[in-house]
Amino acid sequence: MCNDYRLMVDVASIVEDFADLKIKIRFSEGSPNIEAREDIKITDAGPIIRSVEGKGNEGDLVQRRWSWPGQNKRPVYNFRSDGREFTSNRCLIVADGFYEFTDPAEKGKKKKDKWLFTRRNERMFCIAGIWRDTKDVGEAYTMLTMEPGPDIAPYHDRQIVLLDRSSWADWLNPAISAKSLIKPLPAGTLSVEQVG
Repeated sequence: MCNDYRLMVDVASIVEDFADLKIKIRFSEGSPNIEAREDIKITDAGPIIRSVEGKGNEGDLVQRRWSWPGQNKRPVYNFRSDGREFTSNRCLIVADGFYEFTDPAEKGKKKKDKWLFTRRNERMFCIAGIWRDTKDVGEAYTMLTMEPGPDIAPYHDRQIVLLDRSSWADWLNPAISAKSLIKPLPAGTLSVEQVG
């Protein structure tokens, strides 16, 4: 499952994309210094947008840790969405690419092949996530997962929940059914290239 993703866009671009959708971005903790990163890995801090209680079409952009410790102390970085409703603590995880890894096609190669997935004709996208406050690490987020859509199925038997742009505001509204928003994107929505 997704344990590495990318974000190369800056705060101004994020705000602009959300403004195009009539979603106002707040900075309750000040505007974060979001550096361009090829690899955001488990336990790294990454930007998320959380709903603002009582305010439709507003989100709060903060940086939080990706993953919280599970009962066995292993990081919970992916969380199955199958059949679940998430009625609180939803967040949008901002990215412009994510990676999946497969067994190497080249004989004798020890490292897995690394594949970069991006959204066609869009500079960024949002992954459906949830966050929680933990005693061990404070507030942290995880990515929701689902059955693979047609672009991911050749590479993995699960995928992260990629939300269509038209669903970003709905994901921030806990009154809207999560199940209604969690669905595979049409074939050809994603571009894929081998990067390692």
